[in-house]
Amino acid sequence: MTHQAPDTQPAAVLPAASATTRPRRLSPLDQLLASADNALRTLTPGSTRGQRANPAATTLGDSTPADSHQARHIAGLMRVNHTGEVCAQALYQGQATTAGLPHVRRAMEEAAREEEDHLAWCEERICELGGTPSRLNPLFYAMSFSIGALAGLAGDRWSLGFVTETENQVVRHLDSHLNQVPLEDERTRAILEQMRIDEQQHATTAREAGGAPLPAPARRLMGWVSKVMTFTTYRV
Repeated sequence: MTHQAPDTQPAAVLPAASATTRPRRLSPLDQLLASADNALRTLTPGSTRGQRANPAATTLGDSTPADSHQARHIAGLMRVNHTGEVCAQALYQGQATTAGLPHVRRAMEEAAREEEDHLAWCEERICELGGTPSRLNPLFYAMSFSIGALAGLAGDRWSLGFVTETENQVVRHLDSHLNQVPLEDERTRAILEQMRIDEQQHATTAREAGGAPLPAPARRLMGWVSKVMTFTTYRV
């Protein structure tokens, strides 16, 4: 039996700036402390709590495939997805620190909060399958934060374009995983299907907000980095 993704409204990535909202401007030290706090919460197992309910909560049946090899494979796939969400947290936080326009900075920070749902869901599924998050997460967090900060320095149009391309690659990545997860594993599929809905919305919203298409060499480099991350975190 196939599982239909719950009718969960995907959260918007780029909310419009309000003329009446004037949040307190953070000092460089405040921003540094906030970034450090986010990094610790992201990298500490069990510390992230999603705002939305886990889509797998509405599914039926056993949470673990009977075949141990298949369970290890799915745990590896979800470990890759978990690391991808760790990278998403770092990318958005890095972009927020260097974004030029205040509403773009707030949008990046809000996007990072929305991705916490995915981070929590993936970690929960990994634990159900008897696996553990990748030990390489701190390395990939640091790399992704630096890349996000550089994207923000390049300008808001390029930063939004980077979000668009990143999310498009994530959607293709999730499609690949959905093709590998058996139909009877409704819990994993429910999580991946809702993640796909959200990531596609993120990409669309960033593009419509003015994201510039990235040059082909940049897209190829991003694809290569993604392959390295996938290969290593599946195993480590």
